[in-house]
Amino acid sequence: MERAEKIIPIDMDVWQAASERWDSIAKPLGSFGVLEEMICRIAAVQGSPDVDISRRCAVVMCGDHGVVAEGVTQCGSDVTAECAAAIASGRSNINAVASAYGIDVMAVDVGMSSDADAAGLVRRKAVHGTRNMVYGPAMTREETAAAIKTGIDIAGELKSQGVDIIITGEMGIGNTTASSAIASVLLGLPPREVTGRGAGLSSEGLERKIAAVERAIEVNHPSADDPVGVLSAVGGAEIAGMTGLFLGGAYYHIPVIADGVISAAAAAIAYGIAPLSGEYMLASHCSGEPAGEGLLRYIGLRPVIDAGLRLGEGTGGALLIPLLDGAIALYRNSHRFDDTNIERYTEQK
Repeated sequence: MERAEKIIPIDMDVWQAASERWDSIAKPLGSFGVLEEMICRIAAVQGSPDVDISRRCAVVMCGDHGVVAEGVTQCGSDVTAECAAAIASGRSNINAVASAYGIDVMAVDVGMSSDADAAGLVRRKAVHGTRNMVYGPAMTREETAAAIKTGIDIAGELKSQGVDIIITGEMGIGNTTASSAIASVLLGLPPREVTGRGAGLSSEGLERKIAAVERAIEVNHPSADDPVGVLSAVGGAEIAGMTGLFLGGAYYHIPVIADGVISAAAAAIAYGIAPLSGEYMLASHCSGEPAGEGLLRYIGLRPVIDAGLRLGEGTGGALLIPLLDGAIALYRNSHRFDDTNIERYTEQK
C-alpha cells in the first residue's frame, strides 16, 4: 500500500485553465453539463489542458466467489471461466462494445478458482477463488493486498504503454452479493436496502442473497473504518483488483472510469484507503442495482448515463468514451467568443 500513501491531489491550476477554455467557447456557460467537469478533471489528472484519451483500455478483472454455494446466483462459478475466456479471446459483450470505440480490452485472472484455457488471458492469480463469506473472511488480508497490488501494477504497466484512460470491468459469478455486503458496511445501510437481483434472481433467490449478506456481516463484523478489512471479509479478488486499478490510476496519473455497482464498490474501497484517489475517478453510469447510486454518492462522483444498465464487464464504462470524445471535440474545435461577434455569456446570480 506504499504507493497509495503517495497519491497527491490533482492539479487544480490545470483544472482552472480547462474551465476557462470551456468558458471561451461561444455557448452558454456550463451548457455541456457534467461532461465539462469531466474534461476538466481529466486535464487536471493528466497535468495539461490539452486533454488526450486516444489510447483507452478496459481492464476486466476476473474472480470466483465461495458465497455462490449459498444459492445466491442463477448459474454456477464455472461460468466465470467461460466468460473470462470469451473476453480474452475477443468474443464477449465488452469486446463488442469496445471495438466500436477503439478501446483495447485486457482480461485478468486475479482470483478464479479454475484456470481458463485462453491464450489472451493475463494470469495474475492472488487466490483460487474466495472462501464462503457466510462462515468467515472471504480472503486473508495478505491475499487481498496481493490482488490490490496486481491492480496497481497493471495501472503502472498501462501508463508505461501510453494508455490515457482506464475503464474498470469485472467478471465473477456471485460478485453482486459481495458488492452488496461492501455497500451495506460502507453506507451503513441494512443489506435489504442495497441488495438487488444481480443477473436475474427470483424473489426466493433474492431472499437467499439478502440472508447471505446479513450472515456474512454478522459473522465477520467488518468496519467501514477498515476498508481493506471490509474487502477481505466480504469482498472478492476481482473487486480488490479493481480497487488497485483506482489506486494505481491515482498514483500514475491516469483517469479511471467506474463502471457499474461492482466497480463502484471497488472505487469506494479505494476511496476509503486513499481519499485523494477519488479525484482521479469518473463515473460512467448509475447502475440499475440498488447500491449503485449510494456508492457513487459516497465517493462524490456524478454519472452521466442513467439507463438501468447492469451488464458489467466494463460495458457501461465503455459507453462513456464516445460521450467524452464528443465533449473533447467541442472543447478543442468549436468557435470561440474571441473569433465571433457573439457577446460573452456571464454568470447570472
